[in-house]
Amino acid sequence: MAQSLDIGHRAYVARIVQKIVDPAQAILSYQELVIEEVREAGPTDALPDLERVLCAARDLNALIRRFLDEEVPGANGFTGHALLRHDLRTPMNAILGYSEMIIEDFADTLSPRTTGDISRIIHESRNLLQQMDAGTDISPFDLGEKSENGLDATIAANLARTIAARPSGLIEETARILVVDDSASNRDLLARRLGREGHAVVVASSGKEALRILRTQEFDLALADVLMPDMNGIELLGRLKSDAHLREIRVIMISGLKDDEAVIRCIEAGAEDYLQKPIDPILLRARITACLERSRWRDREKRYLAQIEFEKDRADALLHAILPRQVVNRLANGEEVIADRIDMATIVFADIVNFTGFAARTPAAAVVQRLGDLFSRFDELADQYGVEKIKTIGDAYMAAAGLPDPRPDHALAAVAFSKALLAEMAKDIGPEPPLSLRIGINTGPVIAGLIGRKRFVYDVWGHTVNVASRMESYGIPGRIKVSQSTFEALGARFADAQQEVMQIRGIGKYTTYVLS
Repeated sequence: MAQSLDIGHRAYVARIVQKIVDPAQAILSYQELVIEEVREAGPTDALPDLERVLCAARDLNALIRRFLDEEVPGANGFTGHALLRHDLRTPMNAILGYSEMIIEDFADTLSPRTTGDISRIIHESRNLLQQMDAGTDISPFDLGEKSENGLDATIAANLARTIAARPSGLIEETARILVVDDSASNRDLLARRLGREGHAVVVASSGKEALRILRTQEFDLALADVLMPDMNGIELLGRLKSDAHLREIRVIMISGLKDDEAVIRCIEAGAEDYLQKPIDPILLRARITACLERSRWRDREKRYLAQIEFEKDRADALLHAILPRQVVNRLANGEEVIADRIDMATIVFADIVNFTGFAARTPAAAVVQRLGDLFSRFDELADQYGVEKIKTIGDAYMAAAGLPDPRPDHALAAVAFSKALLAEMAKDIGPEPPLSLRIGINTGPVIAGLIGRKRFVYDVWGHTVNVASRMESYGIPGRIKVSQSTFEALGARFADAQQEVMQIRGIGKYTTYVLS
């Protein structure tokens, strides 16, 4: 609680001091704008008096800065308050006197904007005098008590509670900027300055108004005052960073509070930067440029990451189209050699009969188109029946059931897949008489693995593969020929299969079955 009181008192002092510093800084900034405007649009005869006002405004700010640097607030306020009020009279009298005289002498030739700015200078000068005449009570206060400056005490106490309640857990560019400040002169000056730099500026007088604006308009950057009545700047920053739609907006905090803890708290809450009042225009421009530059690099980084993720997804999709999912996962987990001995699997060979003659009589593009369409439908059937496509060899299609992951019904799956291939082949109607398919199946142990480093392929080897190839070679168009081992794996489901003992090259006498 003691720390909160200390922070609250410092915030309260800053708020009261701000009432002196802000009008003085506004006078100087408006006068600089007036001189720039008159130099551009005239009347040039007004420049000597305008320069006198500028010198007086600089003297006024220098006196206030010197006083604030030398004086230490005591229990009864500023001990040198009366002396300060006396010293300010000279520059303020000059500012008021010359400004009023300029409006009287050049009323017909000054632009409406220039006249309005000079009127603001007069208003701010009188406001400053009123503040000094009213006194600056900055004696210590309790967070729960009311003081003469009740609103200021409330604002300071609110900020103290926000700071104390820590949550757990270069290219110059133009931008859309939201300025949030409860001081009208501060809002206007920042908007004017930023507008001269080419930025599009929208202003808000409170945190609540800022949130309403942010939900309907897009901004690149927000400048937010820390000390505001309804919602202090740190609270506004927290609201922005907790909102999924607003958290990407860059925020620069602005305050007359010269307190390292407030700066740290703003940075912790997600602020891009922190500027102290009075704001130096050159420093403001540099900070905004740097902020927009960082934002540009972050956006570029996001685009690069999105592109990398897109390319990775494309590569993954291509890899999954070439290799079994299980093999892709093993490669991703760092395995360099993919090789497995499969105790029992069923191999399927399907070959298109008389395809060589068809290819010789048909244009190349038509051959590739027809074969590609047919094998694409075979791929869909392989996925449907849980069979792994191994490869195509010319006009032959090779697949396996029971690998890479074993399955007890591999023989049944292979036969069901083969029957689906025959049914699909019967639908194939081309410019020639329909093509037919010859299918051979064998069951047994195999070795499966990934070979090659360029155009690699997942393949299977062993005697089982050779016998399956022979079953296809000695098969009948439109029928399925299976080996003895496959017939036994199928069980009694295909008891009516046609048995045939054949002399097979490289194997010898062998019992085969043609499935009905």
